[in-house]
Amino acid sequence: MSWAEVEFQEVDLGDQRRNRRLIQLVERLSQSPAASIREACAGWSETQAAYRLLRGEGFDEQDLLEPHRQCTQQRMADHRVVLCLQDTTELDFNGRQTEGLGPLSYEAQRGMYVHPSLAVTPEREPLGVLDAWIWAREPKAEDGTRPGVKESERWKEGYERLAELAPALPETRLVYVADREADILALMRRAQQLGNPADWLLRAQHNRALPQGGKLWEATRETEPLGEIRFTLPAGRGRKARQVQQQLYARRVTLSERQGGEAVEATCVIAREVSAPDQGKPIEWRLLTNRAVETLEQAAELIEWYRARWEIEMLFGVFKQACRVEALQLGQIERLERALVLFLVISWRIDRLMRLGRNLPDLPAELLLEPEEWQAAYVLNKQSLPESPPRLNEAIRLIARLGGFLGRKSDGEPGVKTLWQGLMRVMDFAEGFKQAKAQQGS
Repeated sequence: MSWAEVEFQEVDLGDQRRNRRLIQLVERLSQSPAASIREACAGWSETQAAYRLLRGEGFDEQDLLEPHRQCTQQRMADHRVVLCLQDTTELDFNGRQTEGLGPLSYEAQRGMYVHPSLAVTPEREPLGVLDAWIWAREPKAEDGTRPGVKESERWKEGYERLAELAPALPETRLVYVADREADILALMRRAQQLGNPADWLLRAQHNRALPQGGKLWEATRETEPLGEIRFTLPAGRGRKARQVQQQLYARRVTLSERQGGEAVEATCVIAREVSAPDQGKPIEWRLLTNRAVETLEQAAELIEWYRARWEIEMLFGVFKQACRVEALQLGQIERLERALVLFLVISWRIDRLMRLGRNLPDLPAELLLEPEEWQAAYVLNKQSLPESPPRLNEAIRLIARLGGFLGRKSDGEPGVKTLWQGLMRVMDFAEGFKQAKAQQGS
């Protein structure tokens, strides 16, 4: 079975022909993620079938995601802790004729927003996409207000869905992880009302006044430091990789609003860089969590969990750059939503290959790559096929070489960009392998 057949084998769109068509479309799109739907499909009849699927009635984008969500839940059950990362990305479709698009950061821009929930392990292995909210904003009214449901509700709803999942995973600790935009007291209050079935870890945006006096961040830094941690900050966004040394503080606090409402018990953790380089801005993270923190080890674990939040940024990078979803041209927003869900799953697969190739290099390649895929990597690199399936890392490095990865000792491990560029070549070649085998069999 192909990876798409495995991941979508439980799909139920009300018709077996639709189910088969979905799997075929996912396979085509994953083989050429940067191509248009017309370019990815094999011929006009297959293209028409893909468009019929995207505009079909009786199901929506959540039905398309459901089989992958079930597979994700099964993978989560194998881990003691799973981090559920939430974030939003903006998709610019300015100039497109798609019906139903809305304003973006500027009212004149046209596009939509995608807010997935990505499950990863503390070791940063991407397990899958649990949820995806996809919407277009309403234009502002004459008084400057924006009609419709408040967008901040998606953060609270994301936690509620995770809380619903928790009873099905009794041996797995779920941790809701989000950046500053999720620093909403209503979210924390809702989690407390539910009994915190999933832990939450949020980057603090507001230096709230405490009921007993003083401000949250200053009060936390007044406590005795728990100790120090060191780690390597990777390069990114014009920043060179460097060593970081942070001092950790933690304080249990009560958070409340001036207008009343239920108070929330939380822990504020601050990681403050010491001995920062003269040319660099000191790194300081302020986090809020429901968990009690009394030791350096407990605080350091939370910092590591927060640092894993970068994985959802990696997913967005593949989603927008490798899959080029902002180039999609579909006439109605409902069709666009369905295509975006499929590309989220394809993006997850590319990101997962890269991460496992780094973290679990000795896994057999056949666990994550189809035989034709790793064989194509060898053929395209003009290397002899091994007698048995290679290690995953070996196959990943060969694939990345086809995307521009040089593989020198100083280069480290391949990144997402070289991997997806190599994968496009490998998947095209692998499709030829499959066709040749099918012809030989007939």
